[in-house]
Amino acid sequence: MKLHLEAHAARNIFTAHGAGYVAVGGVRYDHPVIVTAEQIFTDWQPPGFDALAEPHFAYFLALKPEVLLFGTGAQQCFPHPGLYRALMAAGIGVEFMSTPAACRTYNVLLSEDRKVAAAIFP
Repeated sequence: MKLHLEAHAARNIFTAHGAGYVAVGGVRYDHPVIVTAEQIFTDWQPPGFDALAEPHFAYFLALKPEVLLFGTGAQQCFPHPGLYRALMAAGIGVEFMSTPAACRTYNVLLSEDRKVAAAIFP
């Protein structure tokens, strides 16, 4: 049986990750980045994961993803739940995981045609 990879040329997928960077469609990013199927946002620039505040989370309300994945770097970290309360109230699922896990999970959810966004700290 022949298997064919279904390619979605118009979709952004993570193609690599490593110490201090991620790559989307072969383009390398070494700063926080937000990735959706259709767009890559580089204007979301919190100084670091520990410095996240409510306005950083409010950014995602306009994107209206079904699921929002946070890649927190080499290790999984969790912010205070009060910071992202508005996202949960809007029905957006929020998950925090290491950056490599977030990249893999994003690609899988995207392949399932889920409306997913990833906020990545390399």
